[in-house]
Amino acid sequence: MNRQALLCRSILEAPSITQRELAEQLFLSLGTVNNLVKECLHAGYLEMTAEGRYQVTAAGLDFLEPFRVDGALFIAAGFGSRFVPLTFETPKGLLEVQGERMIERQIKQLHQAGIRNITIVVGYLKEKFEYLIDKYDVTLLYNPEYSNKNTLATLYHARKVLKGKNMYILSSDNWMRENMYHTYECGAWYSSVRMSGETSEWCLSYNKKGLITDVTVGGHDAWVMYGPVFFSREFSDAFLPVLEGYYEQPGTEQFYWEQVYMDLLKGAAAKRLQNVKCPDMYINRQPDNQVYEFENLEELRLFDPKYQNQSNNKAMELVSKVFQVPESEIVHIRCLKSGMTNKSFLFQIHGKHYICRIPGPGTELLINRRQEKAVYDTVAPLGITERVLYFNGENGYKISEYYEGARTADSENPEDISRCLELLRTFHQAGLHVDHSFDLKERIGFYEGLCMAHGGIPFEDYAAVRQQMNQLLDRIEGLHRPRILSHIDPNVDNFLILKDGSVRLIDWEYAGMADPILDIAMCAIYSYYDFDRAEALLDLYLKRPATEEERFVLTAFMALSGFLWSLWAVYKSALGEEFGEYTIIMYRYGKKGYRRLLSKL
Repeated sequence: MNRQALLCRSILEAPSITQRELAEQLFLSLGTVNNLVKECLHAGYLEMTAEGRYQVTAAGLDFLEPFRVDGALFIAAGFGSRFVPLTFETPKGLLEVQGERMIERQIKQLHQAGIRNITIVVGYLKEKFEYLIDKYDVTLLYNPEYSNKNTLATLYHARKVLKGKNMYILSSDNWMRENMYHTYECGAWYSSVRMSGETSEWCLSYNKKGLITDVTVGGHDAWVMYGPVFFSREFSDAFLPVLEGYYEQPGTEQFYWEQVYMDLLKGAAAKRLQNVKCPDMYINRQPDNQVYEFENLEELRLFDPKYQNQSNNKAMELVSKVFQVPESEIVHIRCLKSGMTNKSFLFQIHGKHYICRIPGPGTELLINRRQEKAVYDTVAPLGITERVLYFNGENGYKISEYYEGARTADSENPEDISRCLELLRTFHQAGLHVDHSFDLKERIGFYEGLCMAHGGIPFEDYAAVRQQMNQLLDRIEGLHRPRILSHIDPNVDNFLILKDGSVRLIDWEYAGMADPILDIAMCAIYSYYDFDRAEALLDLYLKRPATEEERFVLTAFMALSGFLWSLWAVYKSALGEEFGEYTIIMYRYGKKGYRRLLSKL
């Protein structure tokens, strides 16, 4: 850290500042400040005015020029899971605090320091940030890996923005009480606040000059990494090549960029890469109540009373209305799921836990919520589903009771499977009826059309396999099998085994009139059972050996269902959600099932 530059900057920003005030501001002794003033006067960077004040000279301004901040990079790509359900609708950095969006407050503070070259790395809900381009002339940079990698990857994708420049690295969801940005910065630094007692934050060790010497995760009564960061061009020149090297190595996908810096300090980076050097970074100690990183909604409620009872969030307003409580009594909120079909969060009211499900965007194309509600209403007398407290058949919002201590069934546990099948039998034997069906032929055609409209179907032999599936569909149709209300999605993960041993079947989104053996086929392929094991499952369900026709139907349904869900996965992949080997496994069920039945067709 260049102390002469720091002194000149402080005097430039506050001409009336005293040497004692300079000492407090720069964490230096009064004697050190006095010597620095003498050095700067001697170098011609400062001069004494007629009023007895110091001022920065033209030579001093020239001296400061290499320290001029070139711009700022905001990290704003993440989901913000600890702020659900607010972040289901709004990125965390765009949440208002004290009537002002957090990222906008920081942008205004940067402008006050003369910094206008601002880049925002976006990912989740990236379109929400678009208005900032017109309002503040910022640049948006998309991070294609925001959903599955951490901030190491974020900086990797932004490395060209940082290279050769003096840049702030900022979190969009920080809130600074006073403006801590400057036109000039005199060395790389990390903002830090003092944490009393035990902390899980990243703790800093530093020498007398403020140079950071070590970082440890967790500590006691420590200064911790907290808030803005500044990369000098010298720091970036040394650090970015190491970051690039880390990015290329497997196993670093979930690293924060700070992990690379910590490894450099500890010498661990030298074990991964050759010829690495740890660049200097200094601690920038901030006073209490200056930098805020809100960990969750309840912390934000304490800081901004508006969030006690008026979050302007649809899900929170719904929960408040259903339970007839103010939002402040909705506590211990936690994200359970954030997929493309549904989003859901766990919350607590008066000591009891509940789950709120929010349909994802575009879900109405895939799921008919009126039909789903009709199924829940029809099945309710059996008492085999989760306890639903609220269901809106128009938009799919659902609130249900959360079962403490419950677990999902284990496909490798015979006792669990026996319980699940007993529930399915009870359900199927009830003879329930709804006005809609789950039609494999229609659904296959539907997902095939979606895939064709979103880039096509990648399987090389798809046309031939599609003809094979048509043969199976025709044969099944010719059997005129019975149709009763079926679940369609009896994945073991949808069977909840409660603490008292009872079982509940949840997630009835696909349920409709169908052959009950389709449920057994679906259960088998979701558990990745082979065909012989699936036949044993059918025998267990029937409590007798299956007939030839029933075995044929089971295998055909496994083939058709696998084929259907492979198309579903291809479509989801086109929308950005990847399912790994699942797509191939499901497609293989289609081909293997057909071959198993070929002699009987």
